[in-house]
Amino acid sequence: MTPDPASLDRLHDIVSPPPAPWWPPAPGWWIVAAVAIYLAILGAVRWLHAWQQNRYRRDALRELHAIRRSAVDPPGQTVAVRQLAELLKRTALSAWPRQRVASLTGLPWRQFLDSTAGSQAFEQADLGAAIERGAYDMRAAASIDARRWDEMLAASEHWIRRHRREASP
Repeated sequence: MTPDPASLDRLHDIVSPPPAPWWPPAPGWWIVAAVAIYLAILGAVRWLHAWQQNRYRRDALRELHAIRRSAVDPPGQTVAVRQLAELLKRTALSAWPRQRVASLTGLPWRQFLDSTAGSQAFEQADLGAAIERGAYDMRAAASIDARRWDEMLAASEHWIRRHRREASP
């Protein structure tokens, strides 16, 4: 060894510190994890609430498919038109207060259906009037052709899936 302090003989290798351990994490990561867990629980609770609130829709769609299957012949279709009208009214009563929906008939009922679903199928395509006529007049129900029946079912399914509670008639 030389007494010279600037001599290269006195140099040593640089010693790296050990890597930081993964556990326990820094306090910031605990906060991030807590916020992420809170948001996940909040999202799950909101999803569950929305799923429960829309149970009437799932039940109505199941019943609509049963009505579709039962209307394979003209006698079945006359009964199915009445069942379709009842289904639409019961579904509306599940989503809105009775005093707002129960008394609606005719044009106000069709306007309500269209405004809550954001469509014009029940009023402009005259499907709502055909459903109402068919519900109370068996001859009118029997005179509905297959294409018109499919349009009624499609409009009803669209309304059940898409209506919004906050829309006003």
